[in-house]
Amino acid sequence: MDKFIVSARKYRPQNFSTVVGQAHITTTLKNAIKNNQLAHAFLFCGPRGVGKTTCARILAKTINCLNQTADGEACNTCNSCVSFDAGTSMNIHELDAASNNSVDDIRSLVEQVRFAPQAGKYKVYIVDEVHMLSSSAFNAFLKTLEEPPPYAIFILATTEKHKILPTILSRCQIFDFKRITNNDTIDHLQEICDKENIKAEKAALHVIAQKSEGCMRDALSILDKIVSFTNGEVNYSNTLEHLNILDEDYYFKLLDCMQQQKLSDALLLYDEINQKGFEGDTLLEGCSEFIRNLLVCKDAKAAVLLEVADDFKQKYMQAAKQIATSWLLAALNLLNESEINYRQARNKRLHVELAIIKLCYLAQAVELVDTEGAVSKKKLVESAKPVAFKALPVIRLKEAEITTKPAVEKNTEAKLLIEEPEPSVQKKTAQQPEPVSAEPKRSLGSLDAIRKKVTAQNKSNGNGVKDVTDEELRLCWGKFIQKLNDRKNHSAVTNFKDAVLRIVDNNSIEIITGSNIQQKFIDQERAELVDCLQDHFCNRQLTYNVVIVEKEEAAQPGERRLNTREQYLKIIEEYPLVKELKDRLRLELDY
Repeated sequence: MDKFIVSARKYRPQNFSTVVGQAHITTTLKNAIKNNQLAHAFLFCGPRGVGKTTCARILAKTINCLNQTADGEACNTCNSCVSFDAGTSMNIHELDAASNNSVDDIRSLVEQVRFAPQAGKYKVYIVDEVHMLSSSAFNAFLKTLEEPPPYAIFILATTEKHKILPTILSRCQIFDFKRITNNDTIDHLQEICDKENIKAEKAALHVIAQKSEGCMRDALSILDKIVSFTNGEVNYSNTLEHLNILDEDYYFKLLDCMQQQKLSDALLLYDEINQKGFEGDTLLEGCSEFIRNLLVCKDAKAAVLLEVADDFKQKYMQAAKQIATSWLLAALNLLNESEINYRQARNKRLHVELAIIKLCYLAQAVELVDTEGAVSKKKLVESAKPVAFKALPVIRLKEAEITTKPAVEKNTEAKLLIEEPEPSVQKKTAQQPEPVSAEPKRSLGSLDAIRKKVTAQNKSNGNGVKDVTDEELRLCWGKFIQKLNDRKNHSAVTNFKDAVLRIVDNNSIEIITGSNIQQKFIDQERAELVDCLQDHFCNRQLTYNVVIVEKEEAAQPGERRLNTREQYLKIIEEYPLVKELKDRLRLELDY
């Protein structure tokens, strides 16, 4: 039984013409070989699995070939090419810098460079993953890399060009490898399937190419796995099953449910997808790519950006014609936000279901409108309406009722605003115009006049309004302090006792305090204090103001004690050397 060799090794290119997707590199190298313009150091950089090491080996074999072809290719038949293919050539040395990255490894490499090749023209040194070398190893390599012997050629390969020192980059001829396109990958996979007698559908090969993301080695590894999984037959369904990819038919079904606003069907479809083991973020990501493809199909010029199998292109085109661009843009934005917030959501399933619910009713929620060349978002809701309030009739006051009130209560102002319709006022009809009242209409602006009138009437009628005197004020103040004492608010009691009272007039009192703290304690009890004063003097006009008068501190006899800063200043005044010592030692004093 022959030993199995993976496709990535079995079908590794042996000539520049068989390298896939790197024509700009291979053409340059072949022309350099034909014209004998080879550089002494090359740097091959690019993504993984695109042919960097393969091109380095082909270059090493070609420049030592004894019978080169007219277009700069190796013959693969001479002794040099045969020994190279068998791995016994003494003119090529490969070093894995990932595991040999020390200075000693580079020094041993530099020592080998001194010896000329026994057969062939050049000795080629391939250093793979060169970005893994340490800084000291790079520095030890600099001189040899800049001025090597005429028979030595260095080929450095790396996936992370930015990690290499600029001094190394300046000494190399740099070649940037690109990712292999899906079409090139599909053609190469189809060629291998034909050689191996494997039945492969083009749609399945397209899925493999998409999954490999431009890496030919990954694509060949995936093909080997699927061939083993399906026993030599690669079709679309088993490829999706093996790679754990959602079929695009699911997205078309989901789109149909969203367009017809069939929420229950959409949620059941998501449950079916979830039962197959697909996570919510996989659905969101795939749905975003699906909507993007539909958006690309809206314009024939952009349709070339559609990277799907040929069997699905026509289906995408038909679906894109039936959907508005505004819906696609809004859906793409909603899916993007859902993907961003997916990790933070505790209930992942509910988060995805909420996104599906929004997508189902998205057509009712938002519309994109083109206004003067600028696209803006417009909500499809009815215009906002103000809250309908019941019309309030004009307030009329009865003077007779005001004069018959026995006493002024706390809610005098509120009661004066209550409407009491007069019996003479009739409902307005179309035939009978509203009679003009001789009494002027009073609004809230005349409230001060009403207050003054009520106060005057209370005084004239003897309704119990007391004059504000020192004796009555001290009596009321003592009662309020007693209330605070009963509540065990001792801090407030102390500040109220220290306050000084002064009568301004019958409607205002000044409370003189000695500090802001005392003022705050009094203002905390403002509501209750005002009620207490107004109830005691039967006067709803009575208010008070707090005035702060800071007391001057009496000068204390004797000398004041110096603080730490003043002590330091006095010391350096008498002993200047102390300051010089502080400055020299760069000390910082904490006063």
